[in-house]
Amino acid sequence: MKLDNMFKKTRRPSGKKGHIGGKHQSPEVPEGLLCKCNKCQKAIITEDVITGGYICPKCHGYFRMPAPERIRSIADEDTFEEWDRGIENTNPIGYKGYPEKVEALKQTTGLDEAVVTGKAAIHGIETALGVCDGRFLMASMGEVVGEKITRMVERATEEKLPVIIFTCSGGARMQEGIVSLMQMAKTSAALKRHSDAGLLYITVLTDPTTGGVTASFAMLGDIILAEPGALIGFAGPRVIEQTIGQKLPKGFQRSEFLKEHGFVDQIVERQKMRQTLGKILKMHQTGNEKVEKATKEFQNRKTRLKTLEAWDRVQISRRNDRPVAGHYIEALFQDFVELHGDRYFADDPAIVGGIATFHGRAVTVIAQAKGQNTKENIGHNFGMPSPEGYRKALRLMKQAEKFHRPVICFVDTPGAFCGISAEERGQGEAIARNLYEMSALKTPILSIVIGEGGSGGALAMAVSDQVWMLENSIYSILSPEGFASILWKDSTKAAQAAKVMRLTAADLKEMGIVEKVFAEPEHFTVETMSNIADELEKNIEGYLEEYTNKDIQELVDSRYERFRRM
Repeated sequence: MKLDNMFKKTRRPSGKKGHIGGKHQSPEVPEGLLCKCNKCQKAIITEDVITGGYICPKCHGYFRMPAPERIRSIADEDTFEEWDRGIENTNPIGYKGYPEKVEALKQTTGLDEAVVTGKAAIHGIETALGVCDGRFLMASMGEVVGEKITRMVERATEEKLPVIIFTCSGGARMQEGIVSLMQMAKTSAALKRHSDAGLLYITVLTDPTTGGVTASFAMLGDIILAEPGALIGFAGPRVIEQTIGQKLPKGFQRSEFLKEHGFVDQIVERQKMRQTLGKILKMHQTGNEKVEKATKEFQNRKTRLKTLEAWDRVQISRRNDRPVAGHYIEALFQDFVELHGDRYFADDPAIVGGIATFHGRAVTVIAQAKGQNTKENIGHNFGMPSPEGYRKALRLMKQAEKFHRPVICFVDTPGAFCGISAEERGQGEAIARNLYEMSALKTPILSIVIGEGGSGGALAMAVSDQVWMLENSIYSILSPEGFASILWKDSTKAAQAAKVMRLTAADLKEMGIVEKVFAEPEHFTVETMSNIADELEKNIEGYLEEYTNKDIQELVDSRYERFRRM
């Protein structure tokens, strides 16, 4: 589709404000000759805003910029060629009214989805370009957004092009459940391959960039730029305030905050963005040749599933007397030696990791650790890792890769910790880095969901060759309470949300998200876990026999294809 045609419906956006999961309101250009700036509250001429780069002429505050206008401002004239328009959305969890909403947005915005991808020249240098557009479901990332970005990155890798992505998103798309969550892994894995080919990736973070987009492709740029004052964070401001019961400090999670804390390379004003990108691209032109990859170094069982409602399984997955990670480590491994620290900031007790032996073979074991009483849970922060926990996990994985040890992960978290300190230390970047590195780790990785598998906090331990689940464990885009609160503005509808979300082991096995499900006893406790431990031991042995004998490139390729299918 030509940019001119795409642009016809962008000059007067709807004027709706806000973003998924938070209070934040970034102004969009409303209709009419005169309007009021949401930031300075002064009357301004709408056309002046549009011709002035979607910037308030009075206070210089930034309005959200439609994707076609963004492309116009960045690309050399008449060089943009759109890719992959028209991929159909499949409504993966059958969310009521969702297809109709998508179709309506296609009509009102002139877009086919929340991201426009293609190829353009910037100062004469051909570049793959992706631009998110907040008018389309707040540019949340569903399967089509993930697919378009992944295809763009794959094609750029094939054509040896740099990639630039302008992010603007409320995060993962709730209406697509866990399929949306999988797009985080898929896009990160594609970017890992692009990086391994020696190619440049630049992200430009615009207002807002939050949630699953922050914790995946947004924070993986070789160079990360941001517009002034943009909201950037893993958890939204409202979620953090409600979680910790504190008012957030002024400027928290803004571009300047991230630059101060080491997560943004440069803040670039909109008028200077094209010039800055052109300069960076030019400096990397000689590095765009593909680097040769280093030489290669290195039973299905029918499961008994009882008839329970999804909400019943959520409740069971959270029981205090349910076995936790330490019990599995003790039951399955010998000679476990715990290793501490992320080598950057601290040791996070929410993640326990180390080396052990399994049937005489050295392995690395990493687990999200809960407790079984209040004191233990407080000691492990209720199994909610901070950035240093994910960095510790990644350090141990890279160590395992060096010494050719398989990695076995136990997933059990309500989600990554959301708080001021976690944001200051880069929660989104830490999760994104795990997805990126795990996608191409040159050693086998197995992940087992033993309780709660909450959002990106769980996915950061589950970009694996295979993912297994216990029968009454759950794995989801976020908690049912959060899902109901965001989509229906009523957290009391959590039981209804659990059913809609398709978060049970049986659902996920059917959807191809997990490979194996293990039946649980009627009342699953440490005293009744011996049969499950025996089954896991037998299956882990089979997994290791198969995967440790795989050629490294075959192993990495099969892991990539696993997520590429989602």
